[in-house]
Amino acid sequence: MNETMKIFEDKKVRTIWDNATEKWFVSIIDVIEVLTQSINANTYWRKFKQRLKEEGNETVTNCHRLKMKAQDGKMRLTDVADTEQLFRLIQSIPSPKAESFKLWLARLGKERLDEMSDPEISIDRALEQYLELGYSQNWINQRLKSIEIRKELTDEWQSKGIKKGLQFAILTDIITKTWSDKSTKEYKILKGLKQENLRDNMTNTELILNMLAEASTKDISQATSPKDMQQSKEVARQGGQVAKIARETLEQKTGQKVVSNKNATKILIKNINKTNDKPK
Repeated sequence: MNETMKIFEDKKVRTIWDNATEKWFVSIIDVIEVLTQSINANTYWRKFKQRLKEEGNETVTNCHRLKMKAQDGKMRLTDVADTEQLFRLIQSIPSPKAESFKLWLARLGKERLDEMSDPEISIDRALEQYLELGYSQNWINQRLKSIEIRKELTDEWQSKGIKKGLQFAILTDIITKTWSDKSTKEYKILKGLKQENLRDNMTNTELILNMLAEASTKDISQATSPKDMQQSKEVARQGGQVAKIARETLEQKTGQKVVSNKNATKILIKNINKTNDKPK
């Protein structure tokens, strides 16, 4: 399952795509917050769910609970519903936004089919979402390129028999540790992150160096054809070393550290200030 954040009228809606059932599952709390603008969507949903159960509404009893990222950054079990269940729930919630949200849900399903047939569409949609969140065009260009490079690297790993999950994480950590002198966990602590994506919280320069490390790892792997995980670990170190040399050279020239505590919040505030400072 892959969790993503979708945007409806500037509101974030947590969604998960389930490859097994080929369905979107959406956080019910987020939907209620959008439709009712309730100060406490959790309380609203708890009372609403009880009323539906008393009425014998099977939509509620069939709802799933999946782990999704909460506001505190922790993964917590959350009531979710697929699009068909949500359509039924929306009918019971008085809201002027109900019809527009139904259209949004319908597009959500179509978007996934479009993205599966044409991967470039998913890149375009990612661009739109980053813009809506307030990232600068320059940062977005770097981020989208980093996604492309990351995919090329993971494809290379898979071709060498490296397994998704733990083995991917181990190699990624080696690359990060080598070029930045910080493990992925240490890097996230520095930036004050919990479950947030580290790359979404990197500065332009950090992104560029991370891309260099991953692209170098992919190129070295293709050139040397590592036979097992142990050899792939050495390749990861070599790829990270290329970016480390670049980082240290830049730091010597500028007298400033590249790896910083700047996260998305600080990056976005900086971008907003730049925009406001422009002559009108």
